[in-house]
Parts: sequence; C-alpha cells; structure tokens
Amino acid sequence: QVQLVESGGGLVQAGGSLRLSCVASGSIFSLNSLAWYRQVPGKQRELVAVDITGGVTNYADSVKGRFTVSRDNAKNAIHLQMNNLKPEDTAVYRCNARVGRIDFWGEGTQVTVSS
Repeated sequence: QVQLVESGGGLVQAGGSLRLSCVASGSIFSLNSLAWYRQVPGKQRELVAVDITGGVTNYADSVKGRFTVSRDNAKNAIHLQMNNLKPEDTAVYRCNARVGRIDFWGEGTQVTVSS
C-alpha cells in the first residue's frame, strides 16, 4: 500500500501561481512513477504531469511552459509548480503513484483560478 498526501491547493487569480506538493509513504520501494492528474466534474480525468522514475517527465500540452514538476527522492515527494494559471486550470488535482501495475491516489486538492 502507498499513501499519498497532497497540499498546496487554493484560490488564485488568473496569472498567479500555486505550488502543489504530494508526499508518498508506505510500500514505495518499487515506485514506477509519480504524477499529477486533474478532474473537473463532468469531464474526463486529465494527466497533467508525470515524473517517471529514472528522470523522464511528460506534460499535458495545455500546461507545457507554465507548469513544472519536480521530484524529491529523499522525501518521496513530487511537486507541481503552476505559473500563469488560467481559469481553465480550475480542477481537483490528485497525486498518483504507480507501483508495478497498481495505481494509488491521493484525496485531491482543489485549485480554483478566478478570472
């Protein structure tokens, strides 16, 4: 089992910044990747950014150039720096950890961007 605890969501005006953090604990010795997803009610869950163990990162096209994911292996954490936020970035952001073929999820943190 892997436990994920997110922090850092909130309300921000368009053009502002937020930094999300997710700390993983538990059986993380075979962690394949850590990632951030987001979901808006009525829409499909979207992969925002993923950090694959070994150093590969990928981003959704909609956030490239604005969001940066970073990983702190010493603390088993992943951070998402979000700059130049837009109202369409409003969503619940959830941390994901993949161990083998099993996905673990955090509870999520709300990000609201006002226009």
